[in-house]
Amino acid sequence: MEFADSADLVLFVAGNQFMVMGELLGAFQRQHPSINRIFYETLPPGLELKQILAGGALFRDKLLDVRPDVYASVSETAMKQLVKKDLISAEDYFLYLHNRIVLMVPKGNPAKINSVQDLARSEVRISQPNPEYEDIAFHIIDMYRDAGGDALVHRIMEEKRAEGTTILTVVHHRETPLRIERGTVDVGPVWSTEIKHAKQNKLPVDLVEPGEGLDQREKINYYICPLKGSANPENGEKFLKFIQSSAAQGIYEKYGFVPHFST
Repeated sequence: MEFADSADLVLFVAGNQFMVMGELLGAFQRQHPSINRIFYETLPPGLELKQILAGGALFRDKLLDVRPDVYASVSETAMKQLVKKDLISAEDYFLYLHNRIVLMVPKGNPAKINSVQDLARSEVRISQPNPEYEDIAFHIIDMYRDAGGDALVHRIMEEKRAEGTTILTVVHHRETPLRIERGTVDVGPVWSTEIKHAKQNKLPVDLVEPGEGLDQREKINYYICPLKGSANPENGEKFLKFIQSSAAQGIYEKYGFVPHFST
């Protein structure tokens, strides 16, 4: 935080990439050792977009007003908003990665969740990403709609929320593993990468697959772009070139992402 305004490279990337960044940036810096100081945020891209559009954000009473050299989102709509505000050029953003939705449950799956439709059951407590902040929420809602139409969407997002058994995240769906570990929810839709990370950290969770027809793997697209007027545009371009390389895509694949470029 203290060197954000003097970094050699500033990145705002989707929060679900937090587990990748250490290895990814290590590989990048081995190729570009002169890029020494890298500041990055891994927050919901909707929050990062608001930060960019507002020209900054307060963090622990400190104004963080740095403009990122590179911004990444799980929504092309975010890219179009930046184009409309003339903060990026339409030809500069591109698709670079994919992911998919799965269901995280406690070890042993005590609530016997076997399908997306099971989330409609009255007793099932769901940790649900908040659509106000998290792009993943819209993919999850699409999954609900594919599984049970608008009736299932209404049941989970409206009725069960009123009943108190659909519990929205406060900031980020990283809260879901913690809720599951503490026993306050029975299931949470998450990126498949979250399951892999949780298991690597020996958290007591299991995976329920929605199935290829529901996990949105064909629709979840990660976009990335350079920002106009940033402090380190040349270093930003180096990172954008690196992100398309087999080395970078292979690192993402290792953590459960679905590469867009060949590895």
